[in-house]
Amino acid sequence: MEKELDGLGYLPLRIILSKLSPSDIIKVSCANKRLRGSASDDSLWAQICYQELQLSTPQDDHGNPLPCFMLAYQLWREAFSMYPWPLVKRVKRCWDKLKKWFNNNFPEAEATLRRGASESDIEQLQTLLKVKLPLPTRLLYRFHDGQELPDKMNPKTASSSWLGIIGFSSRSKCIIVASSFASSRKLFFLNCTNGQLFVGTRKPLTDNEMIPCVPNTLIRSVHDLYGEEQQDAMLLWLEEHGRRLENGIIKVCKEGDDRSINLFPEVPPLCVTTVTNGVQVRASAVFVPEFSDLLDEAEKFMFAYSIRMSLLPEGCVINGMTFGSCQLNRRHWIIRADKEVVSSVDDEAVIGKFPLLHPGEGEFVYQSCSPLPSPSGSVEGHFTFVPGRLADPRGGPFKVQVARFPLEMPDYVF
Repeated sequence: MEKELDGLGYLPLRIILSKLSPSDIIKVSCANKRLRGSASDDSLWAQICYQELQLSTPQDDHGNPLPCFMLAYQLWREAFSMYPWPLVKRVKRCWDKLKKWFNNNFPEAEATLRRGASESDIEQLQTLLKVKLPLPTRLLYRFHDGQELPDKMNPKTASSSWLGIIGFSSRSKCIIVASSFASSRKLFFLNCTNGQLFVGTRKPLTDNEMIPCVPNTLIRSVHDLYGEEQQDAMLLWLEEHGRRLENGIIKVCKEGDDRSINLFPEVPPLCVTTVTNGVQVRASAVFVPEFSDLLDEAEKFMFAYSIRMSLLPEGCVINGMTFGSCQLNRRHWIIRADKEVVSSVDDEAVIGKFPLLHPGEGEFVYQSCSPLPSPSGSVEGHFTFVPGRLADPRGGPFKVQVARFPLEMPDYVF
């Protein structure tokens, strides 16, 4: 076999080597000088580094430049020799997708990512907290040790949005691994024994109310170095978050001078869109665990919903007549838990406002919430508008329908 390979020309030999695993390439390189030279071709290792690590330039795991891809691959394998290599590649791919999205859409948040923690740092953390981190979470720390938030975004002083991607901070076998803050603080707890991630509810620290963020059936081999496809809830949760960002299900929104990730879905079927007489209404909802109370039968599950209304460029069109504006007067909602009506609202305005819509202007957005006794339900209804404005109506009132949209506790809780 050695003689056959040695007698091949450069191109056939290069093709054969490219089909081998890195470990087999190293074995072949020990055969003789010519094979060692071919196996050391840096274009071959560039291909391997890209396929396995998505590296387009030679660099180590801290991003430091290196003279060649062969050395880069060697240093990467040495840096993570204590972990299953397929898991290393998966965690890096997860972070790469997130960072690519943030670079394109939310660079000020990407800039807050800290460098990866060292093995020594992680060992000190485990000793201090008296826990053993699941392998996938441990690797997540190795790539990025949470975020370095600006002083104005300090959790003790923040009053609006954070530049949150993922944060790392014990409590029994659980440690706080992520936190967000709007009108109330939301905490995520990782159970280091079984690898499940939990989110706290209204009273998580007093009544130990927590909700799993990932289906238990997906978690496996969290402490097994030799298991197949190790995955804890932390990795699954972060991968799902990246998928939603990448697919445009959730997006960055701006409110005043603040930009943040808006968890309200932007695409169907979770987001519904209806157009009536030129008025477009988009609606979607999210489960709000931090306002839920699992011990309260009436407000056991809290949902928030977002309504975005705008006037299409052609204006308000009624019976062939076009108007340059229209204004909301009333709203009518029917809210169901499962199939039972739990609330029916018929009142003026929305959050005390009577939005006036003009063609081409941005959406008027408002949010509200509704508690349900069950983990699923729906909202539907209509708004009443008048063409022109309320102070000077140009015609009679007309209804703008809002298609039914779901209130559903999801498999992945954010």
